[in-house]
Amino acid sequence: MSALPATAASVAPWIAEQTRALLAQRGHAWLLAGPSGLGQYELALALVRAWLCERATAQGACGACGSCHAIEVRAHADLCVLMPETVMLALNWPLSEKAQDELDNKKRKPSKEIRVEAMRDAVEFSQRTSARGRGKAVLVFPAERMNVYTANALLKTLEEPAGDVKFVLATDAAHQLLPTIRSRCLVHTMTWPDRAVALQWLQGQGVPAGQASVMLRAAGGRPQDALQFASIAGLWPRLPRAVQAGDVSVFKDWTSAQTVDALHKLCHDLLAVHSGAQPRFFELADLPKAGGWHSLTTWAKSLSDTMRTVEHPFNAGLMQEALVSQAQLAINAKH
Repeated sequence: MSALPATAASVAPWIAEQTRALLAQRGHAWLLAGPSGLGQYELALALVRAWLCERATAQGACGACGSCHAIEVRAHADLCVLMPETVMLALNWPLSEKAQDELDNKKRKPSKEIRVEAMRDAVEFSQRTSARGRGKAVLVFPAERMNVYTANALLKTLEEPAGDVKFVLATDAAHQLLPTIRSRCLVHTMTWPDRAVALQWLQGQGVPAGQASVMLRAAGGRPQDALQFASIAGLWPRLPRAVQAGDVSVFKDWTSAQTVDALHKLCHDLLAVHSGAQPRFFELADLPKAGGWHSLTTWAKSLSDTMRTVEHPFNAGLMQEALVSQAQLAINAKH
């Protein structure tokens, strides 16, 4: 998941372009969908800024009025943000007083799902009168983190909102949403930025040109995801042969999810080369000669199975050793 805080002035060019296009259309509920790293959260935030802005134009929010400032400091009375508590904490959005108290008193851990209690608060929020007189907005991200109870609590309000309230749901897994949620929204498929534009944007974030190219490739062309590879750009080219040699140390300080993601990309590229295609995530020269179709496809299936349980509290070190051992066997197999 890539969700980076952005001020109105620092919105990426492909996000600004999509903001203008969506603001020119009518609709009270948008679903922003596409792979991770394309800026769903940033686009959703740009939309709610513009909806609530006191001096909005066709380009978007002004970035300087009282409404824009209130969003910047996470204190806008007419904006309700629905996120898992883990995401809200990462993006500096305040939790409800009750939720914060429960976390402070160690009664529970931050939720990784959008809690039904938060959704009920959002439904009640949508029925109140606008505090600033420019309507209200509800931002849901990542929308796939709604469970069936949370989604059902949203359905009626989404279909028949009370008063002047707009919704924007952002997701990189639209297929996981209830069909009834998708059908009540106008769906916008996120635009992939041109490689040159993405590289220029990364350099604007302070990333050196050569490093930006490696990071963007490692992220599969997704610029927001690419920023997550800043600390390992120097390591990425030698990762395939380190895995072939069974060197677990290349994944030092990585989470289990990051390790599985990198191995998935390596497996993908090895299968691509086997089929005569070009690799996507690594340079061809950095890839070892790998085993046959059977070993690689079996490895790919095992990685997909592992992704379903990767967030479980396994011992990360032992899991990495098992994953690298599995990868080494698959790459060095003869068939």
